[in-house]
This record gives sequence, C-alpha cells and structure tokens, in this order.
Amino acid sequence: MSCHDKSSKIANTTVFRYNEHKNIGSLDPAFSKDIADIWATNQLFNGLVQMDDALNVQPCIAKRWEISADALTYSFFLRDDVYFHNDILFGKDSTRTVNATDFEYSLNRLLDKQIASPGSWVLSKVERFKAENDSLFTIKLKQPFPAFLGLLTMKYCSVVPKEIVEHYGSGFRSHPIGTGPFKFKRWEENIKLVFRKNTRYFETDANGKNLPYLEAVSITFLPDKQSEFLQFAQGNIDFVSGLDASYKDEILTANGQLRDLYKNDVNMIRGPYLNTEYLGFYMDTDIPEIQSELIRKAVNYGFDRKKMMIYLRNGVGIPANGGFIPKGLPGYNETTGFDFQPEKAKQLIAQFKKETGLNNPKITITTIGNYLSFCEYIQRELQKIGLTVDIDVIPAATLKDAKANGKLAVFRASWVADYPDAENYLSLYYSKNFAPNGPNYSHFKDVQFDKWYEETFTITDTKKREQLYAKMDSLIMKKAPVVVMFYDEVVRFTRKNVVGLGINPINLLELKKVYKK
Repeated sequence: MSCHDKSSKIANTTVFRYNEHKNIGSLDPAFSKDIADIWATNQLFNGLVQMDDALNVQPCIAKRWEISADALTYSFFLRDDVYFHNDILFGKDSTRTVNATDFEYSLNRLLDKQIASPGSWVLSKVERFKAENDSLFTIKLKQPFPAFLGLLTMKYCSVVPKEIVEHYGSGFRSHPIGTGPFKFKRWEENIKLVFRKNTRYFETDANGKNLPYLEAVSITFLPDKQSEFLQFAQGNIDFVSGLDASYKDEILTANGQLRDLYKNDVNMIRGPYLNTEYLGFYMDTDIPEIQSELIRKAVNYGFDRKKMMIYLRNGVGIPANGGFIPKGLPGYNETTGFDFQPEKAKQLIAQFKKETGLNNPKITITTIGNYLSFCEYIQRELQKIGLTVDIDVIPAATLKDAKANGKLAVFRASWVADYPDAENYLSLYYSKNFAPNGPNYSHFKDVQFDKWYEETFTITDTKKREQLYAKMDSLIMKKAPVVVMFYDEVVRFTRKNVVGLGINPINLLELKKVYKK
C-alpha cells in the first residue's frame, strides 16, 4: 500500500463528509437563520443550554439554572472549564475561558441595530440580562414565556469572544472563533469548508471520554441534489439529508423501504420533523374566490393527501389531516383538519357559484420548481370538483419577497419550527404579526384567536397550555386561511460505517458523538 493510499484511508475513517447544496452565507452565529448555516455553526459554537434529540433542554455552558417563582428571572450557573478556540488575538495563551461577561456581550450584539442580526427577535420578551459575576448570568423577562429556554438553544444565542469579533468586524463571518466541538480550519466559498477537532472541548461521553470522536468535518458545495446523491452512492460523502424528487425512486421503493441495491451499504433513519407544508391564502385580497370560506374549504376537502404522499414522496411524510401544529408537538390533534371528501367539495363550489354568480371559479397557486409536482397533483384533483387552478412557478427569492409583501393570492410555503413549542406555529395567525413585520403571511385576523394567543403566555401549566393550543388550531382550521398538505419527516441516509448520528424533530445536525467504523 502506498503512503498516499494509507493516509486517504485514515482520512476516510476520521473525517465526516457531507455536501451543502444551498451554500452557507455566514459562520457568525448571529446570522444562523437557514439550516445550512445552523448546521455549520452548530459544530463551532455553544450556548448556555442545548436541546437533546427528544427536544428536552439540557445544560451546556450553563451547568444548571434556576427559574424564579414568578417565572420571570432565569439564573444560569456557568462551567469554568470552557475555552474559546485558539487565536493569537487572545495573547500569550492563545485562548481563555468563557465567563458571564461573554454572554452579556454576545446577547447585546444580537440586539445591536448596526449588526442587524435576523435573530434579535429571540430576545423580544427580555427586559434585561446581566453578568452578576464570572460564573452567574441572569436574564429577566418582561412577561412569563414558557418556551424561553427552548429559544436559548438557538444558535443565535451562542457565546462569542468580544476581542475577536471586534478585531474582525463583519469579517467574523469567515474567521469564526467559538467553543464548539470543532474549530474553523478553512473556507473556499462555494467550494469547500473544513473544520478540525477541538482538542480542548469540554463535553465528554457517558464513559468520560472526550468529545468529539471525529478528527475533522469536510463540507462540499455541489449545487444540485442529484450530483450530491451520486457522490453519496459512490461513497465520496457519508450522509444525505432529505428525500429529493431527483433520486427518491432510485433509493426507495414505492412504500418507503430501501431498495436492495442499497441495503448493504446504506442506513436510513426517519422520524417526525417539525415542519408543516402548506398552501396559504392571502386574506387581505379582494379576489372573491379567496375571500370565500366555501372555496377555501373546497380546496381543503378536494384532494387525497394520503395518495399524494405515496405518489410523490414514496410514503415519506405524514398526510396532514390535523391542524397547522405538526405531529410531534404537544397541541397536535389528528382530527382537527380536513380529510378527502370530493362530494362535499363539489357542493361547496356549487354553493359559491350560486351565491356569487361566478360560474368559472379560478385560483392561481404560486410555487417554486421543487414543489411543482405537488401543486400539479392538487390542480388535477381540484379540476375534478369544478375549480380551475393555474400554477405560477417563480424563483425561491421572488416567492419569499412576494409572500412577505402580500402579492400572492395563494402561495406554497412551509413552516419549520424555530423552537419546539406550538406557540411558534400559532404565531403565524396572530394579527399583530402581519407580514412583512411578522410571520402572519396570510393576514388572518380573529379576535377570539388573538385573545387565546395572548393568554397562552400566562399559563405555566403545560397541560392547560396544550389544550388551549389545540383549541386555537381548531379555530384556524374552521376559518381555513390555510391548506395543510403534510407534515414532513426527517429522513437521513448514511453509509453503513457511520455510527452515532441521531435524528431529531428540528433536523439539527449533531456531530460530536459521531464516529466511523
């Protein structure tokens, strides 16, 4: 065996390789908005707390915390053995330990208007925060907010070192210094990104062994999913996330099992994903079809979600007969929504024609190319019940902008939880959240709903809160400003030699406990 063969074999067992088809915008956690950026910054940075795979909040840099009786003050007690990654700017030791002042600086930075972090909203319910001493950090809320600890697990709330950030300024996006299990090595934008093991990382496994196990993480940037899958099939990358139309039939049978060709080399793991895929109606429009609850309900009754999932997703994903809250979250109720009732849908359309005198009702659904097949499926089914459907395909960036500014009557969208609490989903229907200033893209408004939504913040009893969430979800479905298509599942394909890669409903990529056989 030549020297070169030997070194590439070693690299193959200690380097985790994946492809990011979406590109990464920044390695600064204050800008970790998209999943591509979150996956990368999750390897480099830590916060006070972290989420386990079952969505429970666990200690991280804070070894424990206390919450005051009025549920307003959170006291975090920090570890004293957490070091920043090496950098010459730290002076002779090239590093230093993290203390409470670092958290004060990092959270102030999130709020800094000049930095304009998309994560500043995370602190919208915070009155103040303070380093009481090196190891005690306190946060006081303006009002009780039961989901707050979950918010603090987001990458936005990671700790960053002031002296490094101030030295690099906006250049910190490509000179990231954190405390995470891996440290930044090099980044050729749109080509390759490499992280190396952080040998001073503070977390250990159940047996007291230092994490992480891997020597490095290597990320490539092939822009299309098909080439990514080809690289995976050839063994050049270790992991593929999600099921893309370009390769779903190649790897899975119609009922969602691995094909024989891949059984020996590939593992598939799947579980609920906090992601609701839907069509939204813009309620502030003057288009009579959109204004009419009859048509909105007809669309909801007019297509078979189960059949759609088998045809278009090889059975991966959960047909949405519940409400907007996805399966996997407290508050979900599988009977809140709509099932397939073509006759009922026809009656609703007939009633609409009679009441309005409009004999050829028509809607236009705007989508991106990736979801065209779903929209065409719905289009074909709705033609059968007497509703004409046009489909407009536009680029993702255009859709995002038009959706935020109320330019689309019916739009295809998805909502992935920012934090695992049903309140996050219901916030899309709160009238004070009208887009573009909030996530209420449909401009849905209901006085009773708003009242309940505000009430949820005062309820600390989780069971009572769940019941209220379910009631609110049911109210949304009754008014039908939305057509919930399906709740997604996280699907991960790994090479058989990858061990320890878990799965979680927020689809976070956690590599500190992964190793390769």
